[in-house]
Amino acid sequence: MKINETSLSKSAQKIQDILSTKNINTTVVELAATTRTAQEAADAIGCTVAQILKSLVFQTKETKEPILVLASGINRVNEKLIAQHVGQKIERADADFVRAVTGYAIGGIPPIGHAQKIKTFVDQDLFQYDQLWAAAGTPHAVFSLSNQDLKTLTDGIIIQIS
Repeated sequence: MKINETSLSKSAQKIQDILSTKNINTTVVELAATTRTAQEAADAIGCTVAQILKSLVFQTKETKEPILVLASGINRVNEKLIAQHVGQKIERADADFVRAVTGYAIGGIPPIGHAQKIKTFVDQDLFQYDQLWAAAGTPHAVFSLSNQDLKTLTDGIIIQIS
């Protein structure tokens, strides 16, 4: 893992501050390589793709309510399963919607620290791994967390997503 040795960017520092406030003992790192996709992140970090926590934003078709799905890097989200839990059909959110509700661009969305409260669903498959890696606000910033930290930080509903 090749780390960028400069100080953290504003977005990454915001995530580090949230983690510190919540007493999560981890350090946000900014990597020289991009972590925009789960495969790129796994390659840069040196972990399995399954340990990458993808933060995917959807919206309900009728009410345009944001929905955050935190998925294992190897899983594809079954939108019909999520819709059953939400109570209406969902669709992928566009980049402008994602930035407005999270405060971050696609490719660097963290599981925490969003611009507004977002109903969150967490992939139950993530809980088979002791160590997970999540984006920290930019396509180059990541942090590690335990599956229990994930549960505590997100207060998400744990479901089968694929």
